Amino acid sequence: MDCVILRDEEAPLIPGDTVHNHTKDVHILSCAFLLIFLAYGAAQNLQSTVNTEQNLGTISLGISYVSFTFFSLFSSTTVRLLGSKNALILGTTGYWLYVAANLTPSWYSMGPAAAYLGFCASIIWVGQGTYLTCAARSHAKDFQLHEGTVIGNFNGEFFGMFASRQFFGNLLTLALLRDGMEGKTSGTTFLFVVFLGSMTLGIILMFFLHERDDNGRNLKEPKSSLSSKVAAPLLDLRMLLIIPLIAYSGLQQAFVWAEFTKEVVKPALGVSGVGGAMAVYGAFDAICSLITGRLTSDFSSIAVITPCGAFIQLIVLLWILLSYSATSGVLGYVYPLLMAAMLGIGDAVFNTQLNALLGILFKDDTRGAFAQLKVWQSAAIALVFFLSALITLNTMLIIMIIALFFGMACFSFLILHLEKTVSSQVLLS
Repeated sequence: MDCVILRDEEAPLIPGDTVHNHTKDVHILSCAFLLIFLAYGAAQNLQSTVNTEQNLGTISLGISYVSFTFFSLFSSTTVRLLGSKNALILGTTGYWLYVAANLTPSWYSMGPAAAYLGFCASIIWVGQGTYLTCAARSHAKDFQLHEGTVIGNFNGEFFGMFASRQFFGNLLTLALLRDGMEGKTSGTTFLFVVFLGSMTLGIILMFFLHERDDNGRNLKEPKSSLSSKVAAPLLDLRMLLIIPLIAYSGLQQAFVWAEFTKEVVKPALGVSGVGGAMAVYGAFDAICSLITGRLTSDFSSIAVITPCGAFIQLIVLLWILLSYSATSGVLGYVYPLLMAAMLGIGDAVFNTQLNALLGILFKDDTRGAFAQLKVWQSAAIALVFFLSALITLNTMLIIMIIALFFGMACFSFLILHLEKTVSSQVLLS
């Protein structure tokens, strides 16, 4: 079982306290990720500006996502052995070490740190998906609530907090790196020290989470080869139909980081405007995550919300491809910020709906489902990082549009398949 809450002699004497641990754990998890990723996200955004020698910053990020993709193949097994809480704690160390490596940037520090970061990212995100879904299911059972609604609400809160990292992290960067300080060693050193302090607080918070799984000690779980555990979700038609949209969700995230800021925001607003645009992106991402999480309850709500996010992003992609050009005046500032807001809304939709969908569909193998989510997302992100220097913006946009249409077509087939399955079960009953 993926979700077995430990109950021992340390359990509270008041039953209600155990029940309230579910929501409290979600609050702790959300705050911890915010503190860790507002620092890491801002540090990631600075890599192309701070570590420019031999493209150390961008190449190290590419290494981290290749490593992320590779280790995601085994992350389900790793999290099963560690337990989701331990996986979350261990996973934070990779982000801390990567940011620390920026204090003395070189291939000898950044390269190994990036590779280790990929391993840690693979287990922290599978651990997060497993832990959050487990908490939602336990909360729904204890309060006799609709499971899909609780999963949607918990994902909405988590990704709302997580998305706000872009807002707070970029504001922190703007506050500490004024007047071109990003090119000065003293300015960036102080900034990265502040980042490490924020991440340390987030790591400490992780220790206050309650245990929620069997830490790999489920003796009744049948033994199987590693290859079968990795491939098992790929034998499920539902997963095969979700994967194209998962891959697009990774493409659109990397597009914002690697292409949108460089090709759209920077020419219109300058280097200093990138932080402001990403703050707008994060603010709308956070707000929309909270809203869509509240609106999510089952397949029918996911089937309505997901196309809305896809349509909003499609408008932005076609806008940039067909008619956008940097202009002067007020509109020259408004257009990139409006695009950033729309891209943030789309990202919020994909994050909340895909995670909720996997949590609802794959009750028997939650870890395996979230491992597949990160395999395909990280592979798509790594692809964009390595292709961005080789292809034009228009080519990237065409690839994005094709991927979006294909992903939504597969998603539509999935919804039809689920509706037919539910209808047949109703007739049989």
